[in-house]
Amino acid sequence: MDQQQLEHFRKLLQKKLDDLLGEADKTLEDMTDMDDHFPDPTDRATVESDRSFELRIRDRERKLIKKIKKSLEKIDEGTYGICEECGEEIGIKRLEARPVTTLCIECKSRQEKEEKARGL
Repeated sequence: MDQQQLEHFRKLLQKKLDDLLGEADKTLEDMTDMDDHFPDPTDRATVESDRSFELRIRDRERKLIKKIKKSLEKIDEGTYGICEECGEEIGIKRLEARPVTTLCIECKSRQEKEEKARGL
């Protein structure tokens, strides 16, 4: 992968990271600024359900943030775009579709087949 492509992915990953961190900050502000006085139990239940849903989303995003940071580290180390399993280059189209991927399409397909066979 050439330097121009690496910079493209660095910018793409950094933008996604900034967006996710911004959303996390917004959620934190919204949850701390929220008035918790609800005389109607139904309103209270709705708010709690919404909070729970929001926190599940943020947890998924937290995991994605870790993957993005790892990908940015790999760019700095010069190992971005290299399959962790077979050591071959991961295709540009796959990286465009999923910039945080660590496996080439062949290794990922094999992994999914093995997981399916084990019932995971």
